[in-house]
Amino acid sequence: MFKSLKEKLKSWFKKTTEEIKNEEKEKAEHKVDKILIEPIDKIPEIELPPEKEKLIEKLAPEEVQPEEKTEEKAGKKGLLAKVKDKFIKTEINESHFGRLFPELEEILLENNVAFNVVSSVKEMLKEKIMGKSVKTNEISSFIKEQLKEVVSEILVEPFDILKRAKENKPYIILFFGINGSGKTTTIAKLAKLFLNNKLSVVLAASDTFRAASIEQLAQHAQKLGVAIIKHDYGADPAAVAFDAIKHAKSHNKDIVLIDTAGRMHTKENLIREMEKIVRVTKPDLKIFVGESITGSDLLEQLKIFHSGVGIDAVILTKADVDEKGGTALSVGHITGKPILFLGIGQKYTDLEPFTKKKILESLGLD
Repeated sequence: MFKSLKEKLKSWFKKTTEEIKNEEKEKAEHKVDKILIEPIDKIPEIELPPEKEKLIEKLAPEEVQPEEKTEEKAGKKGLLAKVKDKFIKTEINESHFGRLFPELEEILLENNVAFNVVSSVKEMLKEKIMGKSVKTNEISSFIKEQLKEVVSEILVEPFDILKRAKENKPYIILFFGINGSGKTTTIAKLAKLFLNNKLSVVLAASDTFRAASIEQLAQHAQKLGVAIIKHDYGADPAAVAFDAIKHAKSHNKDIVLIDTAGRMHTKENLIREMEKIVRVTKPDLKIFVGESITGSDLLEQLKIFHSGVGIDAVILTKADVDEKGGTALSVGHITGKPILFLGIGQKYTDLEPFTKKKILESLGLD
C-alpha cells in the first residue's frame, strides 16, 4: 500500500529545494538587469612631455596574471554554494508555495486522495510553511516534516477494539458495506481475532437478500468453530440479528458479529433496512467495510451509510493490492472516524491493525 504515492512524494521532496533556489536566483538576476549604469564622461587626453612618458613606461609593472585553473574555480564556487546553502536562510513566500503545490496536488489526486482532502492539505500546509525562514539546504526536510504533521492531523487514531469488546457483554458489532467488498470475509477475520484473544463469538447471517450469503457465512462459522444464527432467504434481517443477540445472552457469549446486505442499486430500501437493524440491535459498534482500491466510489458509499445510519469505524479491504493508498487518507477526513484494520489477503490472519505511525512510515514521512 502507498507504493506509488511514496515514490512520487519522495521525488517531489527532492525538487522543493531546487525550485525555491531557482526562483531566488531568477529574482536576483532580475534585480541586476534593472540596475542603471550611468555613462562616464570621456576623460580628456593629457599630453605629457616625452621624458615623462618614458619614465612612466619604465616604472609600469608587467601585467603578468597567472591563470587560475578552471577546476579550482569550480571547486571554490561549489564550496561557496554549499556554505551559502548551509547558513543562508530563505523565507518561504506565496510565490514559492504557488510554484511547489500544484505538483503535490496532482500527485495526491492521481493517488485517490479526495479533492476536498487535497484542498485541506493545501490550506494546512500553507499555514505551516508560509513566512518561515529556513536554511536553503534544509528546505526539503522542513517541508517533509510539515507535510507529515498535516497527514497526521488528517488521520484519525484508531481505538483498541479488543479493549472495547470487553466493556459490554455481549458486545454487538454491526457491519455495513456493498456486495463484493469483502465484508463477510472480514467478519470471519475479526471472529478469528476475538477467538485468539479468548473471546467467544456468535455470527448473525442478517444478509437474507444476496444469494449464497448465508452459506458463505455458515462455512466460515464451521471453519472457526463458532455458532451462527440464520433464517431463510427473504426473512427479516432485524429478526435474525435479534435472535443472535438472544442466543449470545442465553449462552454467555462475548461477541455478536452481524452481517448485513449491501445492494446499492436499491439504496433507499437498504438504508431503511439498516436503520431498522440498528433500532432493534442497539449495536455497540458500527463498522463500514470497503475496498481500498475503489477510491472515490468507496468514499461515496461511505457517505451514504454514514449519513443514513452513522459509522463508528472503517475497515479497508484489498489494501495489499492498492499501490495508491489515497483512500486511507480521505476516510478519516470525510467521516472523522478511524480506520481500524487493513485487509491484506484471504487468510483469517490477514488483518493488519491500522496505525498513524505505520501509515507515515509507508508514505516515507517517518
